[in-house]
Amino acid sequence: MVVGDFAHEKDVIIIGGGPGGYHAAIRAAQLGQEVALIEKDMPGGVCIRNGCISSKLFAEAAKRLRDANDMPPYGINVPLPTFDLAELQQKKSALIKQLTGGVQSLLKKHRVEVIQGEAKFLSEDQIGIENGDSFEKYQFKQAVIATGSSYVRPDGFDMNHERILDPTSIYKQTDLPEHLIVFGSDYHAIEVASSYTAFGTEITLALDGPWSYDQDINKELTRLFKKNNVKVLKNSSLVNVSPFEEQVEATVFSGEKEQTITASHLFLSCNRVANTDALALDTGGIENIDGGFIPITATAQTNQPHIYAVGDVTSHGSLAVEAIKQGKVAAERIAGEKSEWDPWACPMVTHGIRPIATTGLTEEEAMKAGYDINVGTFPLRSNGYASITNKNEGLFKIISEKETDVILGFHSLGAGAVELISQAIQALEMGARIEDLSYPYYPHPSLNEAWLEASDDVFGIAVHRM
Repeated sequence: MVVGDFAHEKDVIIIGGGPGGYHAAIRAAQLGQEVALIEKDMPGGVCIRNGCISSKLFAEAAKRLRDANDMPPYGINVPLPTFDLAELQQKKSALIKQLTGGVQSLLKKHRVEVIQGEAKFLSEDQIGIENGDSFEKYQFKQAVIATGSSYVRPDGFDMNHERILDPTSIYKQTDLPEHLIVFGSDYHAIEVASSYTAFGTEITLALDGPWSYDQDINKELTRLFKKNNVKVLKNSSLVNVSPFEEQVEATVFSGEKEQTITASHLFLSCNRVANTDALALDTGGIENIDGGFIPITATAQTNQPHIYAVGDVTSHGSLAVEAIKQGKVAAERIAGEKSEWDPWACPMVTHGIRPIATTGLTEEEAMKAGYDINVGTFPLRSNGYASITNKNEGLFKIISEKETDVILGFHSLGAGAVELISQAIQALEMGARIEDLSYPYYPHPSLNEAWLEASDDVFGIAVHRM
C-alpha cells in the first residue's frame, strides 16, 4: 500500500454519495465551500443504484399493466398485454446509468472533487481514504457522514439462499417468481406485493405486525389486496424456512395456527444496520448507538459539532426525503447559515396497488397525544374525475384539533395521493386551519377536490359525501 506523506486540506469532506451526501456536497459548494465527496462506488447511493428508483420503476410497470387492462371501457381494444421482466431490467439498467451520470455531472458543475475509495477517521479532523493499494490523508475543517445503511437478514435458517430475497435482491430478478411469499408489513413489503401481483406472480403476504398508516388507510389497503387476489396473513411470525433447489418452504404462525407454505421464492423486508463499521467512529470521537446509527441534533450535528451526519446512517429514519433535507441543512450550517430540519410533516409515500401518501398525525396518534379531534374523510368513488379515469378506489382523510381547527394530519390512498400530498405538507408547515383548505377554489373536475370535500366533511358539509 502506498501511503501519502502529507494530508490534503479541504474545507468540507462528505463521506458517501447517496441523496443526503450529494445534496450536502452541492449545497456546500453553492455556498462557497471547497468540497470533496468520498464514494467507494458510484454517486447516487443505493437510492439510485438499487433502491428508490428500482422499486418505483417496478411500481410504474405494474401501474401501466393495470392501466392497459383498463382500456376497453374507453373504446380502446388492444390485445391483452404480456410482461417481460428481463426487458424491465434493461430499462432499469439504462435508467440507473442515466441518473448516476446526471449526479456526476452536477457534482462536476459545482466543482465538487469526487474521490473514489473508502474512508475512515484518523482523528477528529483527519480521515484516511483507501483505494486499492493507495492510501491518502485528508485534513478537514468540517465533515458530513452520509454512508447509509444495509439490510440485515434474520438469524437462523439458510437466509443466504438464492430463493430468499430482500429489498436489494428482489429488484435484480430476471425470472419472474411463480409464487412469492412476502414477509413483512413495511412499505417495502407493500410495494413488492403490489408490483409482483400485477406482473402475474401469486402472492402470499404474511404481515409481521400492523401497517403504520391511519386505521382507515389500513382497512382500504387490506380490501385492495384481497380484491387483487393477494392472500393476507395477519400477525405472522416465521417459524422455519427451508429453501431447496426448485422451491422454498416457509412455516408461518398466524391466526393462532401454524401452516407451511410452499412457494418459488420468499421475500423478507429485513432490518437495517448503519454502514459505520469501517469508519472508525471512535477515533473521530463520534457517538453511535445500537446498530451503529449516529444520533444527530436538529442541525444535523453529531456530538462533535464540526462533524455532521445525514440520512439513514443516523438514528432518525431511513427515507431519502429526510436525507435530502438533512444534507442541505448540514451544508447550510457549515456555511454559517441558521438552518434546521424537523421530522414534523415529513411525507411517507408508498407505491402500492394504489399509491399511499401521508403526513402528520394519524387519528390514533392524535388521540393518544391528548388532542380532542375532528375527522373528515372523502371516498374517491364520490369524486367525478376519479370516475372519469376509472381510478375511484381509495380515500382522503384529514384530522384537525376540534377547538382551534388547526390541521394535525393528512392521509390519502388512491390516484393523485402522491402528487397532492405536497399541498398537505405545506398546510401543516404553515399551521393551517380547516378554513384555509375549504375556502380556496379547486379546479373542477379534478382529484384536487377530494381534499376540499374531506375538509368540508370535518364539519359534515361535504356535498358529495354519500
